[in-house]
Amino acid sequence: MTTPTRLQASLGDMFRQSLAVLTRPAPATFELFERRGGVGQALTYVLLAALVSAVIGALFAPFHEGVTFLGQFVTRLILIPLQFVIFTGAVYLIGRSLFRGTGTYPEVAYTFALFFVPLSILGTLLGIIPILGWIVGVVIAALLIFFGYLAVQSSMNLRDSVSAAVTLLLSGVAYWVVGAFLAALILAPFVRG
Repeated sequence: MTTPTRLQASLGDMFRQSLAVLTRPAPATFELFERRGGVGQALTYVLLAALVSAVIGALFAPFHEGVTFLGQFVTRLILIPLQFVIFTGAVYLIGRSLFRGTGTYPEVAYTFALFFVPLSILGTLLGIIPILGWIVGVVIAALLIFFGYLAVQSSMNLRDSVSAAVTLLLSGVAYWVVGAFLAALILAPFVRG
């Protein structure tokens, strides 16, 4: 059995695919694009979101008590891609191990990048508005969960709603445990005393 050759999606292709996924949310929509790119394209796209977040975070560093301007920039640039890899890796491992999902890690990474990047950028940009910050955070989190559920169904081929939901939930727990530990390690040099 040979693995199909992945197309090399450009950022423009990925923006168009993201728009399709966000405006027509369904596992079938994700299926259209899951093999159009791989881990490299997904991480490039996620780095774009990390860069936007890093610049915005650095510019508004005085409003984030305890973390320096440089700390905001560097930690976001490192943590966002790292946390993306941790979460998508958990989706792949849990979906495959516990529920016999048949997707590949490149499909998971690419599929998740298609909704994560635009929602992350939107959340970063709207999150700087003081009154809207926490409301935007809640709405973006709900959208990430919704699109994550659809992406798990598609990328891991888990059509059973319970299997997809449990995979997403356990991946979230793994993400928070590992992500919090790594964030503390990476943030430590940049916290003001």
